[in-house]
Amino acid sequence: MAFPRPKRKFYSEDELYEYAVGALARRMRTVAELKRLLRARVEIETEYGQTLVELIIRRLKDRGYLNDSQYAAYFSSLRRDNQKFGRRRVITDLKLKGIHNEVIDKAVDTAFEGISEEKQAREFLRRKRLVKPKDQKQTARIFRQLARGGFGTKTIFTILKKWDVDDETLSELETEIA
Repeated sequence: MAFPRPKRKFYSEDELYEYAVGALARRMRTVAELKRLLRARVEIETEYGQTLVELIIRRLKDRGYLNDSQYAAYFSSLRRDNQKFGRRRVITDLKLKGIHNEVIDKAVDTAFEGISEEKQAREFLRRKRLVKPKDQKQTARIFRQLARGGFGTKTIFTILKKWDVDDETLSELETEIA
């Protein structure tokens, strides 16, 4: 026997606003993330539900509770300083969060201004406890880790060359990414 699903509760404007403020109090969110949360609590198929979500978003922006530019700047600096990620990884993560490209470019450029990508990559390797590779398999693993970390191939090859990785392995990695 199947159990009936409980009827979904749809929020009024005040309840939805309180829910949104509570969600932002727990952690910073982008406009896209908050819209997704709010849409689950209103009848989004109706024009009233869509308008209600937009109204709540507008109120939060007007009061300064919701700002994608501030979020992108904060997120970029945290990912750079704490996780030691490279530019590309930060850009990808911000795109996944639904932030517009112009905002991302400005925030990432500001966050990575004056930062040496090679130095950042070395700190990333230190954080991941990766050391000089002993064979091709370890070299490929380090290459993939750095690529996932958001570092460019030029920087990755510079680090590997300084570790005296043989040219044969480097040429195999170059053909792998081409």
